[in-house]
Parts: sequence; structure tokens; C-alpha cells
Amino acid sequence: MQYIILLRGINVGGRTIKMDELKKSFEKAGYADVVTVLQTGNIILDSKEKNINKVHGAIESLLTKTFNYPAKVLVITPEQLRTVIEQYPFTNYGPEYHRYVIFTEKGFEKEMAKQENELDKSIEEIKAGNDVLYWRVLKGKTLDSTFGKYMAKAGTKHFLTNRNVNTLEKILTKCV
Repeated sequence: MQYIILLRGINVGGRTIKMDELKKSFEKAGYADVVTVLQTGNIILDSKEKNINKVHGAIESLLTKTFNYPAKVLVITPEQLRTVIEQYPFTNYGPEYHRYVIFTEKGFEKEMAKQENELDKSIEEIKAGNDVLYWRVLKGKTLDSTFGKYMAKAGTKHFLTNRNVNTLEKILTKCV
């Protein structure tokens, strides 16, 4: 079964993991057809395991042991990723905007969406999806926007990993 693994917190804050080392660690652990996409911790692989929760646990354990850090990952199927991309709600964007998907756990996207009334809609918009929060923000404003600042704080308490929709589309093109 094919899975997409999105790693959180690598190649930031002094933790550097080279993609070829990452790929080799997955192959050594028995995963097949391992592909890394870009340099931001995106992996596609095949596993004999059909239970996504078991794959999730095994991969976090593998990364924690291999690279000596408390690994946190998101494991999804290509079908789930396709749905996330298709449901991106903001159609009024152009090259001046970043389109992000923030992956959350335990319904935290609903809590994050409560920030909507605080936002300057000319700069950014958010909308909750299913275990994701969609965010459209003007380029150059990502870190100093109201929601960007909120997300930096929330990310220290909850599992969050985000990807630009362009990155997610590239990952999907590499899937079988």
C-alpha cells in the first residue's frame, strides 16, 4: 500500500537530515519504492502494512531511533491527499498569495479556525477542513500576519505541519 509521510521539524532549528540518509533508513527498514520529494521531509513509500496507524507508529519509532530526535509525522494515502487538495476553498488567489494546508490532530483545526474573526481578510483567510486548516496569505506576510503569529504559538503545543499546496500537488504527481 502506498503512503505519503510528511515529517515535522526537520532541516530547521539545527536538526538536519539529508534526504538520501532518510531514504536509506526507510529502505533498510523494509519499505519499498521510497521517494523523497523536495528537501522538506516529504516521503512516498510502499508498505505491506495496511493499517495506517501501525505504519504511523513504526515510522515515528524508526525516525526517533535512527536520527535521535522525537519524530512526529503525518501519514496519509494519496487518495486522502488528493481530497485535501481538491477541497482547498479559496479560489480568489493569484501569484501574490501563498496557499497552505495545515495538518492537525484531534480536531484542533476547529480551534484554530476561531481566529478567523481576528484576521485582516485583505491579507489572509482561513477555513477549517477535515483534520486540516486551509490558509491563504499574501506573500511576504506569512510570518507577521495575525494567523502566522498565532500558528507559531499553537505549533509549540499541538502537532502541526504545513505544506504549500504547490508542494502537495508535486507530491501527488509522484504517487502511483
